[in-house]
Amino acid sequence: MSVHRTSRDRGQTLVELALIMPMFVMVLVGIISLGIGVFYQQQISNAAREAARYAAIHSASSVSPTAGDHDPAAPLDTYPVPGGADRKVDGWPLMTAHARAAVFGLPPTDVKVAACWSGYQTPTGTIDAPPPGTYDVIGTITSAFVQCSIDGVDPTQDLQPVRCIDGVPTTDQASSQSESSANIVANTVTAYACYVWRPPMAGFLLIPPQVILRAAATEPIERQQ
Repeated sequence: MSVHRTSRDRGQTLVELALIMPMFVMVLVGIISLGIGVFYQQQISNAAREAARYAAIHSASSVSPTAGDHDPAAPLDTYPVPGGADRKVDGWPLMTAHARAAVFGLPPTDVKVAACWSGYQTPTGTIDAPPPGTYDVIGTITSAFVQCSIDGVDPTQDLQPVRCIDGVPTTDQASSQSESSANIVANTVTAYACYVWRPPMAGFLLIPPQVILRAAATEPIERQQ
């Protein structure tokens, strides 16, 4: 009698293990994957901050300026290379390398980086205008802040539509200059970083086979002395 009961108990234990084990493994792997995703997102956020900081410091008056589509409206005497040494057309190799060097635990070459410049404009569309309410030789300045865009959207609002590709299109509304011979302007740079993450065992966990991690950061332009 005791022999049959022991056999039934062992059989019951095996059935319970077979039912519980897949759920346990799914929860365990899901927690690990979630932790990896949070860690990767933090790395991408750090890459965006470092890219923005690099572009802000290496403005049009630095030795190797990081620049977009627009040259300064009133170039400084120290502006070294028209169009910038770290140019958009080349994919900002210096800014991108700096941002990628800040990431840990994921392939740096898979991190995509882009940037755009925002600033004040006059009603006629003149870029690098002073903030509204300031004065020049003509009188009170009338200007408005115009936000740049990445992949056609405002990167400071919603990053979901922004693709994670090399050469993502950007639209600048100012130059990478913080000061001209006539006035001080309040230009900013917004850097975007992204990474296409493929979670481990995505099919088993019933999550997408790939997740795009995105981040953006904005910094005011700083002039190099």
